[in-house]
Amino acid sequence: MPARTASIARDTRETQIQVQINLDGTGTSDLATGVAFLDHMLDQVARHGLIDLSVKASGDLHIDAHHTVEDVGITLGQALDQALGDKLGVRRYGHSYVPLDEALSRVVVDLSGRPGLEYHVEYPRAMIGGFDVDLLREFFQGLVNHAKISVHIDNLRGRNAHHIAETIFKAFGRALRMAVEPDPRAAGSMPSTKGSL
Repeated sequence: MPARTASIARDTRETQIQVQINLDGTGTSDLATGVAFLDHMLDQVARHGLIDLSVKASGDLHIDAHHTVEDVGITLGQALDQALGDKLGVRRYGHSYVPLDEALSRVVVDLSGRPGLEYHVEYPRAMIGGFDVDLLREFFQGLVNHAKISVHIDNLRGRNAHHIAETIFKAFGRALRMAVEPDPRAAGSMPSTKGSL
């Protein structure tokens, strides 16, 4: 399988973002988005997905974190799409349940070629420190739209908003790791009856 890496830059009047990704990495990350909680969550994706990930962002944080968080999701989605290439020989589907103390979340991924997000998460409070939890959905919406993947995210239980968010990102990393993994039985075939994803 050829190297599954990508480097994407996104430059708008609101944000400037650079993402580098290696789907066959070891889980190392170099993160500087200007939003500390987002860096913490992206680190979970890299570590649990065994994805090498670099994200550098400069955005209009004097307004709020919305544009930065959403545009990081968009750029990461573009990088995933590029790194996956034609998707020959991958498992395509991945899923993971992840607990953290009282919290439990499930994430299911399909490298379908079609963007779709089902996000069923209720947080017990609106803010985690200074981070608006509404932005987590915006991140994943931007990601699935540009990676062209389907993702179902369900928080099954939890009382602590930080724990809930962390289980989601850990589960996403592990589900993505399973979906992008080469399938030794597939012998480079396309995991779709349509012949393409």
